[in-house]
Amino acid sequence: MKAIGFKTSLPLNEADSFLEFETEKPAPRGRDLLVKISAISVNPVDFKIRQNSARDKILDQPKVIGWDATGIVEAVGEQVSLFRPGDLVYYAGDINRPGSNAEYQLVDERIAGLKPQSLSPEAAAALPLTALTAWEILFDRIRIGERDKGKTVLIIGGAGGVGSIAIQMAKKIAGLTVLATASRPESVAWCLKMGADHVVNHKDLVNEVRKAGFNNIDFILDLVDLNAYWDAIAELIKPQGHIASITGSAEPVALNKIKGKSVSFSWELMFTRSTFQTEDMIAQHHILDRIAGLLDEGLLQTTLTETYDGLSAENLKRAHRQLESGSTIGKLVIRF
Repeated sequence: MKAIGFKTSLPLNEADSFLEFETEKPAPRGRDLLVKISAISVNPVDFKIRQNSARDKILDQPKVIGWDATGIVEAVGEQVSLFRPGDLVYYAGDINRPGSNAEYQLVDERIAGLKPQSLSPEAAAALPLTALTAWEILFDRIRIGERDKGKTVLIIGGAGGVGSIAIQMAKKIAGLTVLATASRPESVAWCLKMGADHVVNHKDLVNEVRKAGFNNIDFILDLVDLNAYWDAIAELIKPQGHIASITGSAEPVALNKIKGKSVSFSWELMFTRSTFQTEDMIAQHHILDRIAGLLDEGLLQTTLTETYDGLSAENLKRAHRQLESGSTIGKLVIRF
C-alpha cells in the first residue's frame, strides 16, 4: 500500500519533510478493523508531532501520522463484534499507532463509529477528533447536564476545528448561552454560523465579555493557549465555575488564582482512552455513533471548509502549511 511519512522533523520547505513510500498492508488481529481509507482531515496535533517527534534524529522507517479518517472496513480481527466487512466507518485513531496518511489503517473497533449516512466521506472525515474532543470536554470533563441549561460558556478559539463543533454542541445539545472568541470578519461570521450567541475579540477578552453583558462565565473552554489567557480566564470565571483546556502548558498554571472562587479545572486529551486502554475505552465508539445520529438528524453540521484531492506528499505539505499559519477556519480534508 501507499503511505506518506517522515524520517526526521523538517520544515515544510524541505523536500523530505514528507516522503511517499510503499509498505505492506497490515493484517487485523484481535479487536482491530482494517480500513481502506477514503478521506482524512488534518489537525494541529499532526504538525506538532511532525515538528517534534523526530527532531535531531533519523528514523529507520518513516513515521506515518494522521488522526481523522473515513473509510470502508475491508477485514476484521477475530475478536471484533461491533463491525463487519463493508461497513463505512469514521474515527480519530490512536496516537501510538500508525496514522491515517496511508491507503489502509488498523483501528481498534472501540474507538470507531459508523459514518454518518447523510454526509460525504470528506464531510465525515472532518469530524472525529474534534467532535470527540468537544464532546468529552463538555460532557465527560465538565459534566454538563440538564441542570446547566441556560448557563454560559466561553469558547476561546471558536473558529478552529474543536471550537466549531464545540459551539454547536454547547448550544444545540447542552442548551447553553455561547460566547466564542474570534477577531477577523470571516472567523466572526463562521462562529455565528455555528450557533454562537455572542462573538468577542480575544485581544481584549475581559472587556469584550463585559461589553457583551456578562460579568462572569459559568464554563470556560481554552482551545488556544492556556497561559496566554489565564489571567483573563481567572477573572472571568464564575465562583464555583469550571475551566477546561486542551492546549497544555509549557509553564505551570497558576491554579492559586482560582482557589478563592473554588473553581474546578480539567484537562482534556482525546487520546487518553486509547493510550491507556481505559476500561471505558468503548465510550468513544458510543460517542461517535451518537454524534453520527445527531448529524443525520440535522442537529449538528460538518465543520468542513476546504478539500484537497489526492493522497500525496505535496497535499500534506500544503495542508500542514495552512494549519501552521494559525488562520484556518473549520476543518481541512484530503479526499483520496
